[in-house]
Amino acid sequence: MRDYKKLLIDLIENANEGEWFEFKENWYEPNQLGEYISALANAAAMNNKPYGYLIWGITDDTHDIVGTSFDFTVAVNKEPLEHYLARQLTPDTAFLFHEFHFLNKRLVLLEVPRANKIPVSFKNNRYIRIGSSKVNLLKYPEREAKLFEELRRESMSLKNMVADYQDLQFTSLFNYYSGAGIKLSLDTFEVTLGLRTDDGQYNMLAQLLSDDSHIPIRLSVFSGTTKAAPLYMVKEFGNRCLLVSVTQILEYGDVMNIIQADERHRVAVRKDIPLFNTNAYREAIINAFVHNKWTDGNAPMISVFSDRIEILSRGTLASKQTKEGFFRGASVPVNTELANIFLQLHVSERSGRGVPTIIEAYSRDVFEFNENTITVTLPFNRMDSNKVEEITNIVSEAKSNYGMLNSEVAPLNKTRHAILAYMKEDPFVTQKQLVAKLAISSSTVANNISYLKKYGYIRRIGPDRGGYWKVCQNPQNNVK
Repeated sequence: MRDYKKLLIDLIENANEGEWFEFKENWYEPNQLGEYISALANAAAMNNKPYGYLIWGITDDTHDIVGTSFDFTVAVNKEPLEHYLARQLTPDTAFLFHEFHFLNKRLVLLEVPRANKIPVSFKNNRYIRIGSSKVNLLKYPEREAKLFEELRRESMSLKNMVADYQDLQFTSLFNYYSGAGIKLSLDTFEVTLGLRTDDGQYNMLAQLLSDDSHIPIRLSVFSGTTKAAPLYMVKEFGNRCLLVSVTQILEYGDVMNIIQADERHRVAVRKDIPLFNTNAYREAIINAFVHNKWTDGNAPMISVFSDRIEILSRGTLASKQTKEGFFRGASVPVNTELANIFLQLHVSERSGRGVPTIIEAYSRDVFEFNENTITVTLPFNRMDSNKVEEITNIVSEAKSNYGMLNSEVAPLNKTRHAILAYMKEDPFVTQKQLVAKLAISSSTVANNISYLKKYGYIRRIGPDRGGYWKVCQNPQNNVK
């Protein structure tokens, strides 16, 4: 059961009535009440809120709790009020009255679900709230058009939205599943994963999982604490299978997360402190990609500053999700099909630990909810609090570890550099595919892979069939 007293406090603390909620004392008129239900449902949709509210027992000017005598069990022409209202609303709207006491005052709360797919009308008229006023939507055609567009976008999902591209290939997807020990059938995988719309076209989920998603995903590094600072580097992780993109972004986080020596109060053993919490970073990245509003065509945005990492995802909480439920870990996926694939591949889990893990490492304050975005900010834990290092030092080391190889371990020729580049791009690339990409013999590929393994540049994770390649950050530490 929802905590309506907590909700009440949140609403009262607003300086003014919002477009999606209103306070009354003892007011009652059945037809206008029906209009209010229409207005609140449509306004909630316009404001990205799961519900609209009308609360009796609170003054609308001072927000004082005075109690109410309003009786929602009254009859209208011998018909129960709730039946009368429900009969006149189109489409059917599951509004609910709740009666409770707060500060020894009787209150009544009307909870109205947001409009879904089409606006809610009462007696064939659509209403909406503008400021604190209820108006007929017909008189405001621009707002009506905006509401229809908002509802249209909300009704779009990765499954029913047609992909922008139909010539899709899925080699990386098959390799990723194989690496997880799951075999996809070439004949049935499109149906199994739900990659086509009802009329047989590839959907947006298919585009995201294809070898070329056609969606850029960038990590931007700034040399200061704001975006006004010089842009040091932009690293591209997109335009490939989304699963590969997420894997590489997580690996790049490991590279950026420099281990610092904590010499404070040292007695015998030095303590190593990471720049940021690895588990929180992982959960923030996975959540950003699973819950991103991909139907708008935009990817999450990752920005690295000299004192923090910001991970921004598009869209808001799912329509049935509350902030309190979000913080508790009661996950409601924005993209159900994509979330199921991440679960199946063990990229994420349905334990509800993601957000609580971030909060435990930092606090709720690292989350910022805006109208169309959610941002997680992970501050850096620097040992020298009196000195803010340039982020370029961090990224230079990351580039050295991730994008360049330590030539002191063993020299690399052009072919070996190319093999490493392909393995970074696709950890599931096969020797047969490398032969085709490099236009060299299979024995040459095999010999060069043996060299890279011998000198610690790469490791094979898992079996030859179904495993994947890991490009090592520090080759000198991996020589066997």
